[in-house]
This record gives sequence, structure tokens and C-alpha cells, in this order.
Amino acid sequence: MIEDTKAKPDFYDIAIIGGGLAGLTLSIQLAKKQYKVVLFEKEKYPFHKVCGEYISMESWAFLERCGLDLTSLNLPKINQLHISACNGNMLTHTLDLGGFGISRFKLDAALAQIARENGVVLLENTKVEDVVFINDEFSIIANQSLFKAKLVTGSYGKRSNIDIKLNRKFIQKPKQNSINYIGVKYHIKIVGFPSNLIELHNFSDGYCGISKVEGDTCCLCYLTTARNLQKYGSIKNMEERVLKQNPFLNKYFSEAKFIYKEPLVISQINFSSKQTVENHLLMLGDAAGLITPLCGNGMSMAMHSAYLLSTIVDDYFSGKSNRSNLEKSYTEAWKKQFSIRLFIGRLIQYSFGKTEITNSVVSFFKNFPSIIKLLVGFTHGKPF
Repeated sequence: MIEDTKAKPDFYDIAIIGGGLAGLTLSIQLAKKQYKVVLFEKEKYPFHKVCGEYISMESWAFLERCGLDLTSLNLPKINQLHISACNGNMLTHTLDLGGFGISRFKLDAALAQIARENGVVLLENTKVEDVVFINDEFSIIANQSLFKAKLVTGSYGKRSNIDIKLNRKFIQKPKQNSINYIGVKYHIKIVGFPSNLIELHNFSDGYCGISKVEGDTCCLCYLTTARNLQKYGSIKNMEERVLKQNPFLNKYFSEAKFIYKEPLVISQINFSSKQTVENHLLMLGDAAGLITPLCGNGMSMAMHSAYLLSTIVDDYFSGKSNRSNLEKSYTEAWKKQFSIRLFIGRLIQYSFGKTEITNSVVSFFKNFPSIIKLLVGFTHGKPF
């Protein structure tokens, strides 16, 4: 039960929980439409996130419409893909759409500043403790203060205390065959690494992506199973015993300059399916659905979900549609836009990190570039 902690709580049209790419870009779009928006972010900008930091070009025009001058940042444009099997066998492919590299440390902070400039009430170092829907409005407790809003969106990533409050299915006792993952990220410097290249390297029970971000820095980020880490006892031991079995990763971990003293790590990643709407909260990005890293680009999908929602809230606030219609429209738009992409991403992820399968698949696909082109096309969207 939420207790009033303020005599007259602040009331907003829309409250956004989580200031990642989905939350920030949604807040900017809605503020530009003159809605009263509050955004809660538990961290303080700028900060690093475990993320591959490759963004599909489908998002370029959208980010510039939000007010981010990407052209002036001189970012690496990425149009070449290398994929290695666990045994080091490599296939190469040209990316028709391609992408660009930028660190979340830089990108999120820039978007946060744009949000403020457009009138978003952005509350940093603020953790949402509870959300209750009653009498057709939401009450939100954050840092022991009460806020009210007509709509609330969840853009807080893969897992949050709010998921527990909502008793979401994926947060309950996991299915017997479900797998939990960990994500590990470094920023490194590699002499001679091409700015137009993204590499994906397989190892036993995982895969690692490497690509340039701004400056001469590369992002190295990998996903592996929690049981892989448990087996070897520590991140460093696992890297020595498992990742370095791939000759390309062996070279990078041995020769690159690592900028962090320690990696950034997130745990309890589970790719179980989720509902797009939970107790009238509208979910975006990783909070909304099963987005595997091999869906092409989760960051672009997060921003695209924000774009989708921003286009359908006007009818709700103008009285042309009710809450039920809004929730239905958003759920249908999400499924239409992402269902095939998510399905293909899950299929690709199934083979990645499985030594014998990956070795065979890479060897086979080297002779059929048209199939690779088809799969890459399915995992990337169109500009929005």
C-alpha cells in the first residue's frame, strides 16, 4: 500500500521509469509534443552500461530528429562483419545497412541533456520503489516521495525491482530448461582495428562482440552462461580457460590495452518472453520483450519501441481512444514490428556458443553468402 508522503504530489501526463535509450528518446518526443513528463533514473549521468555499443543505421535519422547532431561527432561507420567459430574459422560479410559505434557513456548523457532542454523533469539518483494503478491513474513512490501520472512506462532494462512488484511471469520460479546469462564489457585499445568493422567471436557457451566507438577506443562485450562462470570460479579464470580457446580472442585479450581496471558485469540475464503491458504499465525495450543481442541491435529496437508508443498516445490524451485501446494498439504495433526479428534472433542465438554447431555452421555459410545476407536482413529493421 502506498502512503501519501506529500500533501500535493506532483502530477504528470507520463512518468517514465528508466533513463536508457528507450526512456530518454520517449521523454524527448513526448516533451516536444508539450506533454508533462517525468523520468526516473537510478544512476547519475554519465555512466557506463554493459552494452555492445553498435547501433544499426536504422536509428540514425531518428536520433537526429531527437536533437542529437551525430554527424558532428565523427563516429565510426560500420559496414563489415566478421564471425569466427570457436576453432577460429572465420567468415566475412558486408553489411548493407550497417551501423555506427558510440559509447553509452557519451550517448545517454547527451540525450539526457536534450531531454532537460525540452522540459523533461529528469530525476537522477532516483529509484522507483513502487507503482500502483488505481482510479484510472498511477501513484509512484520514488526516493520516498509520491508522484502521480496518467500513464507510466517501464524502460528499466532486463530486470528490476518493479518486475518483482508486478510479479511478472519471467521473474517467478524459472522454467527447468531456462538459462541465465551474464554480460561482461570492457573498453579497450587495439592497434590497427578497422573503424568500419564489427566482429563476433564464438567460444564455448558464449560469444563476444568487438567494434569501435568514438575516438580510438573499442567496445569488447561478451555474453555467456552463468554456469560457465560458476564452473571456472572467476571472470579472469573463465577468460583464460574458455574465451582464449578462440585464437582471435586469445590475441585481443593478450595484446589489447584494457582501459578499465575491472570489467563491467551484469548477471541474471534471462531471455524468457515478457508481456508488453503489465498492470497497465507500457513496457519498452528490454523490459518489453525477449531481445537477444543477435536480433540485429537491441538499442535500435528500444528506440523504435519508444517511437511506436509516441505515435499513438495522442489519441489517448485527446479522448479519441481509451486506455484499453491504447494498450492494444501498442501491443499490436510491437508484435508487428519485432516478432519476426525476435524469432530469427533466437534461432541464431541457439547456435552461437555451441562449439560443434558453430564450427559447422560457419564453415557451411562461408560458401553461401546469400543466406547470410538474408539472415542479417531479417535481424535489422528499416529507418524510422
